[in-house]
Amino acid sequence: MMDQKVENALDALIRTFGKVGDHDVTAFSDVAKSIFDSEQVFTDKVAALDEAVDNSPQLESLREILFDLLLINFFSEDVQKLEEDYLDSPEWEAIEEETLERGTELLNVLLYLKECEDEGIEPGLDDYLKEFLLVDEDEFQDEHHIYEDVIANQMLVESSYEEIARTAGTISDSSEMKELFYPFMSFFYEPEPGEKELELYISKSIEPDFDAAVYTLLISYNA
Repeated sequence: MMDQKVENALDALIRTFGKVGDHDVTAFSDVAKSIFDSEQVFTDKVAALDEAVDNSPQLESLREILFDLLLINFFSEDVQKLEEDYLDSPEWEAIEEETLERGTELLNVLLYLKECEDEGIEPGLDDYLKEFLLVDEDEFQDEHHIYEDVIANQMLVESSYEEIARTAGTISDSSEMKELFYPFMSFFYEPEPGEKELELYISKSIEPDFDAAVYTLLISYNA
């Protein structure tokens, strides 16, 4: 089964990517939804999704984003059908080890948004960094390193798409937040953009199909 919020986010991701980049994504969309909605075990879903992307190379840039969505769907929906302590089992530990290099920091954002909904609080960048990721705590310095560029540019959530995009262009290629910086910061700047705001956001992007797809994914998941 597919979690409703994940379904909305998946639809927004693929549809926006296709529309903005003028890609034919109809067939891939149908295949992806069937994979997410299937009763297969998680590793088989990952393999099937990778094969679907292999067969639709125009969507390669979304491969790890799709993995993030598949994993959040597993946590939200699939795990409910498994044993109560499944996430502590050797089987799940083996899967975690196997997929250690998969996905992006988008997964943490989705987990944070889920927590915000559960606790009835509004998402905020400062809250995400300090209360969810605990970047100020000594034992979480890996997260601090990953989000170094975000931490240094927190004031951008009070600026504009143009300023966020300009700063995104200065982020080092070695940064783990390089690709996500523009949609990530833009979401915390404006989590509920109107049509004109979305058009402005897209117009400032260097990679509009990817940036628009990830931004609308976050918007849809948070709705």
